[in-house]
Amino acid sequence: MAKRVQLVLNQDVKKLGKSGDLVEVAPGYARNYLIPKGFAVRTTPGILRQVERRKEKERQRLIEEKQQAEARKTALETIGRFTISKQVGEGDAIFGTVTDREVADAIQAVANQEIDRRGITLPSISKTGFYKAEVKLHPEVTAEIEIQVVPQ
Repeated sequence: MAKRVQLVLNQDVKKLGKSGDLVEVAPGYARNYLIPKGFAVRTTPGILRQVERRKEKERQRLIEEKQQAEARKTALETIGRFTISKQVGEGDAIFGTVTDREVADAIQAVANQEIDRRGITLPSISKTGFYKAEVKLHPEVTAEIEIQVVPQ
């Protein structure tokens, strides 16, 4: 059985890896397809150092992104309560429901933070009152805010 060859990908290759990844492939696949098409280059000590530097920069960027999300979480939880006005009928029942877009707009107005509405998880809101909502700021950071629904 032939020995595997180590390569560094220059661009994304489906089912193999992303650009900059270090991969091991069969020698024929490397020699006949990846290298001639310019999808990959053979590894050398210099290229391995470049890959390590790139990975370290990416790791630092992810740490910084998480720290920014933590800071945003602290800011949102410090504010604590966001108020949304809705048209009300009998028995404090609201017309329609409170949407994630309305919550994102309320956060934008009060905290001046751009929040992706798809990261907002709301309970079923059908009456005026106080409700807890979760805002996902990062895959590992979730802020819990309080929403007050008031009559318009």
